[in-house]
Amino acid sequence: MIIANPIYDVVFKRLMENERVAKFFIGTLLDQHIETLEIKPQEYTYKGELDTPEGTKAVEERMRERFSIWVYRLDFIATIRTETGQYKKVLIEIQKAQNQIDLMRFRNYLAEQYKKEDKINDESAVLPITTIYILGFKLPEIETACVRVERQYTDLINKTTITQKSEFIEKLTHDCFVVQAKRVTNRYQTRLDKLLSIFEQSNFTDDKEITKKYIHSPDLEEMREITNILHYVGTEPEERKRIEDEQEAWRTVNALFGQKERKLLKELADKTKELTKKDQALNEQKQALSEKDQALNEQKQALTEKDKLIEELLRKLNEKK
Repeated sequence: MIIANPIYDVVFKRLMENERVAKFFIGTLLDQHIETLEIKPQEYTYKGELDTPEGTKAVEERMRERFSIWVYRLDFIATIRTETGQYKKVLIEIQKAQNQIDLMRFRNYLAEQYKKEDKINDESAVLPITTIYILGFKLPEIETACVRVERQYTDLINKTTITQKSEFIEKLTHDCFVVQAKRVTNRYQTRLDKLLSIFEQSNFTDDKEITKKYIHSPDLEEMREITNILHYVGTEPEERKRIEDEQEAWRTVNALFGQKERKLLKELADKTKELTKKDQALNEQKQALSEKDQALNEQKQALTEKDKLIEELLRKLNEKK
């Protein structure tokens, strides 16, 4: 079966629009049964300035016109209720390439969500947060395809683990899940394996890596629904065109951000080099002053010894008288 690569925002949005699929996706990662779910994609249009050479304003305007609809990213917010009756807010973010600017965007976005007040049954509430990051690149330190980062309460007085959870602490800290799409293998055993299999970055049908051949036979109803959605998105011409537009738009944006990032890194390197030179000059001055102080102390000691010698000679001359 040919399916679309879900690492693209427009494809993943199609999956999350299906409530059953969204429950399966979040519930499988969190390893919890999801009773109810409300999910909304948060769209952010790219409004950064394009760095174009002087005299290319017409090109810039054409680029803006072409990509104004597509240059955005989707962050998904889901409000869920688990089988225990607990409500949570789940943030899902997809990042295809590793950019320093996106790391700051993640942090700022997370801070904004901590500041927002939620609504449960039309009443204000502060919900615990769980984050899910789907990455299209590898974290060199972590070799597994899926990581759960949990928190643990520790009694520092008695050096024991506390099993009881605090509502106050839960709402100020959060668990995190990270999926590394490029580390997903063809393993197909557990429920989690089956979910992750759609993110496997291999068996592509073209060099654009938009569609791929799905080599497994779905044996769960939810997986059949997921692959059917991905098959439609990957083979329907209009849907595929949307993926291609997103791919081209982000290629352009990443190139622009890359220019800015390289410029910032160069400025940082130059500033660091300048500060290093200043530190070196200051250290040399400190060394010179230290040597000067040492010379002055030696002179002072020599003068003191000379004074003592003169006093001793005067004392002996007085004794002879």
